[in-house]
Amino acid sequence: MATEEQMYRPNFHFTPKKGWMNDPNGMFYLNGTYHLFFQHTPFQSVPDFSKMHWGHAISNDLIKWEELTPAIAYDEKGAIFSGSAVVDKDNTSGFGDGKNVPIVAIFTYHDMKKEQAGAIDAQSQAIAYSLDNGKTWTKYSNNPVLKNPGIKDFRDPKVFWDAKREQWVMGLAAQDRQHFYGSKNLKDWTFLSEFGKDVGGHGGVWECPDLFPIKVAGTDEEKWVLIVNINPGGSNGGSAAQYFVGDFDGKKFEMDPLFTKQLQKEKVAWLDMGRDNYASVSFDNVPDNKRVIIGWMSNWDYAQQVPTNQWRGSTTIARELKLIKKEDHYSLISTPVSELEKYTSKSIKKKKIRANENITLVKDNKIDLTKAVINLNLKNLEAETYTFVLSNKEGESLTFGINNSDHYLFLDRTKSGKNNFSEKFASTITKAILDANQKEASFKIILDKTSIEIFFNNGEKVITEIFFNSSPFTKLDVVSKGKIEIEDLEINQLNIN
Repeated sequence: MATEEQMYRPNFHFTPKKGWMNDPNGMFYLNGTYHLFFQHTPFQSVPDFSKMHWGHAISNDLIKWEELTPAIAYDEKGAIFSGSAVVDKDNTSGFGDGKNVPIVAIFTYHDMKKEQAGAIDAQSQAIAYSLDNGKTWTKYSNNPVLKNPGIKDFRDPKVFWDAKREQWVMGLAAQDRQHFYGSKNLKDWTFLSEFGKDVGGHGGVWECPDLFPIKVAGTDEEKWVLIVNINPGGSNGGSAAQYFVGDFDGKKFEMDPLFTKQLQKEKVAWLDMGRDNYASVSFDNVPDNKRVIIGWMSNWDYAQQVPTNQWRGSTTIARELKLIKKEDHYSLISTPVSELEKYTSKSIKKKKIRANENITLVKDNKIDLTKAVINLNLKNLEAETYTFVLSNKEGESLTFGINNSDHYLFLDRTKSGKNNFSEKFASTITKAILDANQKEASFKIILDKTSIEIFFNNGEKVITEIFFNSSPFTKLDVVSKGKIEIEDLEINQLNIN
């Protein structure tokens, strides 16, 4: 029988060969290569917060990753906590040598000794630079570049180049707020503003921020989006990511009036309603101004207890973000990057399927559901529940779908396999509220051994969750008391070695 390490290691989502990983860090694109850094304790599968590194992996297509040796290691000033990296094309930092473009990483130093002594200023911001496309790094001799002003949770710097104002801007977690700082050279920082009081979710620390401009799809209108990861306080428990839509004038981020009205109704706009997409942040310098994000596919509620021993933690699939505007609201939608499609090895396609109560879409290993992408449209929906059931020979099942009478999507992993490692892992059924009855619905479902990512209606709602079944799911059914009408079914098996 396969070991748990083999059973649970993803087929194509990135995970370290050994050790612990959490937040994606310092992601950038340069010279045909995407760089993914991440919080990493290389020598054990639970985090050592006094000896945190930045791990490192590279890819030329955001799908197939190669892990490299850890990039930035802890030192006498502290552990290397989360942050970002930028391609300093104009050498504003002065770290360039005239031949190579400097990459500058901005990270949080976490001084565990200070914290254990009761000091509140254990976290500060520091930088390092690379002149060989991120392979090796030199820490700045005058670190930290931003000292702690007396705030206990003061971390996760996300930096971008503000072209209109010709300045670098840093978004920073400051307890349950965001602080913004400006700099001309990445070394000297000035406080700009604070955002977050009395808006959005405040169940925990506002971690891993990301502020960026984005065009409203199909228009020339530009808005600014601020992603804020929060732990705890997620809509379905534990860690999650929320977002805000507004404008940035070089100093302050202010919500758009339409988005302000949205929050009066919604309270919080969630990037992903599932329990396993946290610390989502975007890459710097992606071609064609695309905004691509990757998250950590776990949750602090149980991440340290999941049943793997050699390694723990993986990333979500890389996703492209787009902002859409409807009459009364903005939505930040996310869809898997198109590069995933090139790995299709075989497919099942059906134009139309009609049935009452039950349809079997996959059985008898016709498609390997441990590495698959499923696309389909449900048509002529009634006020009923439509349930997709993934099952295996052990009688375990993962169910998800749409309750079209009470207006919500759902995912239920309570019977999906091993869940006794944490009472929080499968204590609730995940729900994502919909506005009203749906007449039709589209689903894109990504399956990878022990994870599911559901993109509903072209990514307007997303649910990401992990599970630990005893053997692979080999059957997929759709069940409803109403008529089931499916169009444009396409089930693709992937081959990513």
